[in-house]
Amino acid sequence: LVVDGYRGEVITSPSKALRSRYREIIKEQEQLIAGLEGIKEEPCETLDGHRVQLWVNTGLMSDVMQSLDQGAEGIGLFRTEVPFLLSERFPSEQEQYAIYREQLEAFAPKKVTMRTLDIGGDKSLPYFPIEEANPFLGWRGIRVTLDHPEIFLAQVRAMIRANEGVGAFLRIMLPMVSSVSEVDEAKKLISKCYRELLEEGRKVDMPAVGVMIEVPSAVYQARDIIKRVDFLSVGSNDLIQYMLAVDRNNAQVAELYQEYHPAVLGALKQIVEAAHGENKPLGICGEMAGNPSAAILLTAMGYDVLSMNSTNLLMVKLAIRTFDLAKAKRILNKVLKMDDAKEIKLYVDGQMRKAGLGKIIRTN
Repeated sequence: LVVDGYRGEVITSPSKALRSRYREIIKEQEQLIAGLEGIKEEPCETLDGHRVQLWVNTGLMSDVMQSLDQGAEGIGLFRTEVPFLLSERFPSEQEQYAIYREQLEAFAPKKVTMRTLDIGGDKSLPYFPIEEANPFLGWRGIRVTLDHPEIFLAQVRAMIRANEGVGAFLRIMLPMVSSVSEVDEAKKLISKCYRELLEEGRKVDMPAVGVMIEVPSAVYQARDIIKRVDFLSVGSNDLIQYMLAVDRNNAQVAELYQEYHPAVLGALKQIVEAAHGENKPLGICGEMAGNPSAAILLTAMGYDVLSMNSTNLLMVKLAIRTFDLAKAKRILNKVLKMDDAKEIKLYVDGQMRKAGLGKIIRTN
């Protein structure tokens, strides 16, 4: 069950009391967001002027409309697999072109980050079954599309074509990368698509190419990866899951899925050092980016872009606008000396309450 981006245990027959509580949660959040309308047009910056970009994660045009209404500054993750999941067959290049163009036109001239097809794991296509004993450690993401370059090429062509004459800043992001060889192979295919379109007489621009950091091997090779691409973006949900060996949808171990685990925070900081060491931009998408408390730590680390569900935009903006960067860095420095995730969460949430932000603290 997903309520405003929060994932919980799937309940097939929720009780009347539980349904009522969910309605209360949604109503409370709607009221809170409505009370933040006054900062919608204000910049997302700390009290001392440090600027952070707030982008959104999208999958459907309804997400785009809501995101623009909340003041989103770009798309940090367009989940291109959503149209594939809703289709009864692989969408053609022309069908994909129409879908991508809608997203680009809506956000032009802002930056729009389109993740190439990310299937496998918990996202399977009925017309392209992948049966594995351990799908999260199997054939998914970039592994699938590099093994089937015809899928990758059609998708990339559609993306680049869709931006012709639109003027959005198209960025193509590669999911589930675990080695530099995958980056090199994908870049060759993207360049091939670009050259073909130019030869066809199309007036297109070469998109920026980036990598989604989601597995531990990519963390350790972040410096080598960023030298090959234009940007990095951390996929916090999968990175935490893989680092801690925890299936966050498994109720038996879900409490071990910890955003504030010291190893996770250390990895996130290491990625910042790699990207900024090469003077390349870095973002993060996933539930951690949309957590107002965690956003303070990510800002202090140096993340340039936080990308989230649109419902969290104004709450994260409020949190960032409440602190100055020096204060956020003091909180981060203290946290990095702690060795227990629960202790870290208590401390960070305590700092939020002291700043008058108790109402936007995420409880789970």
